Amino acid sequence: MKKLALALVAIILALVVYSVVSATQSAEEPKKDVPKKPTTQTVAVTADDISKGQLVLINAEHEVNDQAIPEDLITLSKHPKVVKGFTTADDSIKISREMLSAFKHMIHDAKKDNVTHFVINSSYRSKAVQADLYRTKGADIALPPGASEHNLGLSMDIGSSLGLMENAEEGKWLAKNAAKYGFILRYPSDKTSITGIQYEAWHFRYVGLPHSLIMQQHDWVLEEYMDYLTSHDSLTATVNDMTYTVSHHDVKSEGTTNIDIPLERSYTVSGDNDQGVILTIWNPQQQDATEHATK
Repeated sequence: MKKLALALVAIILALVVYSVVSATQSAEEPKKDVPKKPTTQTVAVTADDISKGQLVLINAEHEVNDQAIPEDLITLSKHPKVVKGFTTADDSIKISREMLSAFKHMIHDAKKDNVTHFVINSSYRSKAVQADLYRTKGADIALPPGASEHNLGLSMDIGSSLGLMENAEEGKWLAKNAAKYGFILRYPSDKTSITGIQYEAWHFRYVGLPHSLIMQQHDWVLEEYMDYLTSHDSLTATVNDMTYTVSHHDVKSEGTTNIDIPLERSYTVSGDNDQGVILTIWNPQQQDATEHATK
């Protein structure tokens, strides 16, 4: 029995010594650094991006860069199946497919309010066509080539087959509702001193969401929106239950400018056609949660 007891004591002492030695060695070993998970993603932009996108400012001081013209332009007369719910002034009208999709969504909803007599009078114009208009119509009617939004391909002259847009139901409906679909009335009657252009009840510019609704909420034209963004760090707005952060970033004339944004955020980039880009970010999980809650 004594031998068994001594053996057990020896085993216990050996285990204690092993534990002490192991603990000492562990304490002396340097802790390995656990790599941190990234919390941001990088958006890389160059000077070429300054003149591209839905928010580029076009006026006498900021002309269209030919590289900014949308690549999805189509001639409507060659695609008769898409001409539904509206008519066109002539067979030469070209339009961006993305803008056309937003326009068709808009007039589909207008039909619910019995507003149906829409006409597309003009959309994209080449600089050569604009130069001819400027030469024949004069500066009071037409802008010089490059200074017209029609040369960008993101604007539309929308008419009514029932009369002048400022009096027609089509014009009144668009003035009230177009921002819901990404459009702004580009040259309103009370902003002529800012835009430098007389009131045009028919001229709508596509800037996309959420920007059109932000501008409507603040009663801003595009010049005012750009001025605000370039003079403030950012703007946060909730549109259609989605929270967006919109910010302006200067872009280097050479090389790449990197902009860090939170990881797992959706974003869009548009140039301002001056010195930088407008970055719009939102959390796609917020949209998923909203959609789940409404099911």
